[in-house]
Amino acid sequence: MTRRRRSIALTATAVAIALGATACGGSSSTTGSGSPTKGGTLTVLDHADFDHLDPQRTYTTEGSSMDQEIVRTLTGWDETGSQPKLVGDLATDTGTPSKGDTVWTFHLRKGVVWQDGTPVTAQDVKYGVERTFSPDINGGPPYASQWLVGGSSYKGPYSGKELASIQTPDASTIVFHLGQPVADFNETTAMPGWSGVPKAHDTGSTYDTHVWSDGPYMIKSYTKNKEVVLVKNTHWKQSTDPIRQQNVNEIDVKLGQDQSAIDQQIKSDAGAAQTSIMQWPIAGSDLTTISSDPSLKSRLYNIPAPGINYLAINTTRTKDLKVRQAIEYAIDKTTVRGAFGGSAYGDYASTMISPGIGGYQKFNLYSTNPAGDLTKAKALMKQAGNPKLTMSLAVENTPTLEHFGDAVKTSLGKIGITVNITPIDAANYFSNVDNVKNQYDLTWVDWIADWPNASTVLPVLFDGRQIAKLPQSNQDQAYLNDPAVNTQIDKIAKMTDVKQANAAYGALDEQIMKDAAVVPLMYMNFSELAGSKVGGVIPDPILAEPSLVHVYVKN
Repeated sequence: MTRRRRSIALTATAVAIALGATACGGSSSTTGSGSPTKGGTLTVLDHADFDHLDPQRTYTTEGSSMDQEIVRTLTGWDETGSQPKLVGDLATDTGTPSKGDTVWTFHLRKGVVWQDGTPVTAQDVKYGVERTFSPDINGGPPYASQWLVGGSSYKGPYSGKELASIQTPDASTIVFHLGQPVADFNETTAMPGWSGVPKAHDTGSTYDTHVWSDGPYMIKSYTKNKEVVLVKNTHWKQSTDPIRQQNVNEIDVKLGQDQSAIDQQIKSDAGAAQTSIMQWPIAGSDLTTISSDPSLKSRLYNIPAPGINYLAINTTRTKDLKVRQAIEYAIDKTTVRGAFGGSAYGDYASTMISPGIGGYQKFNLYSTNPAGDLTKAKALMKQAGNPKLTMSLAVENTPTLEHFGDAVKTSLGKIGITVNITPIDAANYFSNVDNVKNQYDLTWVDWIADWPNASTVLPVLFDGRQIAKLPQSNQDQAYLNDPAVNTQIDKIAKMTDVKQANAAYGALDEQIMKDAAVVPLMYMNFSELAGSKVGGVIPDPILAEPSLVHVYVKN
C-alpha cells in the first residue's frame, strides 16, 4: 500500500468505472495452454512483512490478498467475469436484509471445515467478529464498532462477554443487528474481519503467525520479517468454495528484500524468478523503465486503485490555518510524483475523493500548477508571522518514500520550514502512525476505499471522534476534529438516497480541504510484475493487487 491499504468491496457502478479504466497485462485465469496446471511452488517476493495476517487486524491490501488464501469471509468477490460480482463465500448467498437494512442474516455453507477437519460454525464467525473489539486486537477497520448495536462499549470476548447484537440461532445462521441502516453491509462482510476464528485456536495478539485456516492454504511456518510458507489445507474442498482454487502445492513468501532488487530479479525472468510474483508496487526508480518496456507487457499488472496518496498535516500540532495553507501551496507535486515513478504512478490530485468513487467532484482550492505556488505560500507564511518551524515527517523506510521525504523537505525549506524525516520500518509503519502515542507533524499516507464510495473515505479519515475511540488504530492522521465535519458525517450517514449522499460527500470533501488538513498528491496506479511461468493471476480492481486465488505455475 508503497504500502497499500483499504480496498475490499466495490459498488456495481464503481466496478464498471474501475474496470473501464484498468490497463493491465499479465496472465489471466484463462491464459496459458488450457486448464491450470497443478503442483509446484509459487514464490512471492515482498519488500516487508505484513502489518497483520490476523484477519481481524488486517487493513492493508497485501495482508488482505494473502488472507484470501487462508481464510473465508461471509461474502467475497468472484472476479472471473467481465466485472467483479459479490457472492456468498462462507455464506450461501450475499445475505438477507430486513427491518430497513438494520438486520442482516447469513446462512453458512455446508461442508466448510477448518484445517483439522472440524466444521466452521456461525459461533466461530461470531467469535471472530467479536475479537475486533478487543484492545489487544487493533489495526482493523472500524465498521463493526460503528454499526453493531452495543459496539461502542463492548470490549471483546476475552473477558468472557459476548456481543448481544450478533446472534447465532443455530450452527449455520448468524444475524447482525445494526444501529443504523446499512444498505451495502454485505460488501463490508467481504473484508477479512468478517471471518471465523475457532476459540480453541485463538492465540490473541500473536494470532498473526498462527492463523487457523478454512481456505485452500494454511500456514506451515512464519518467521517474522523473513518468510511465510503456506501449504495445501488438505481438508479444503473445491465444491464448497466459489472463489478460490488450490493449484500450487506451496506458496513461499520471502520478506524483507529491497524492492528495486525484487524488480530486477523478476524482470530478469531467470531461474526461480520465472515462478515468482511481487505484491508491493515496482520501485519509483524502476517504474518508468519497466512500464515502457514492451517485452514485459505480458507480465506487468498496472491496476488503477480507487484511492489517494496524500500528506497529512497534524492540525493539533500545526494549529495556524495560514501555515497549513502555505504548505498546500508550497508542495511541489512534480518532484513528489517523481519519487514514485512519474506519470505512470498516477495523476495529480486535488481532492480526497478520487475519480471512480461515488461522490467525487472535481475542484482545486490551492495551486493549479502541480509545481506549487511559492509566491502565495510565502505570502501566507508572512501573514502567519513568518514562524521558523521545525516539523517531523513520518515515511516508510523505503527508497521511494525516502525520496518522497526529500522532495517534501526541499519544498517546505523554501518557505522557512525545516523538515526532519523519520523513516519507519515498512512492516510496522501503519501500526506506528495509527497509534495516537506516535504523533508526527506531517505523515505520508495512502488510502484505498474499502469499497468505492465516499462513505469509506471521508468518515474513516476525518471523523475526529474516532481519535479517542480508536487510539491504537486511528486513521485520522490529520487529527482533524472539526465539529462541523463530524455533524455533516452523521447527517449524510442517515441519507437513504445514494445520489443525495454522494453529492453531500462531494461538498464535504471541499469543506475538509478548506481546513487544509491534508495535501492530496496523486490518484494512484499500482504496478507489479510476475515471472513468465506464473499463470492464473487476476488483475484485481478491488484490492488493486494481482489476485492469487486462481494462481498456478506453468510446467
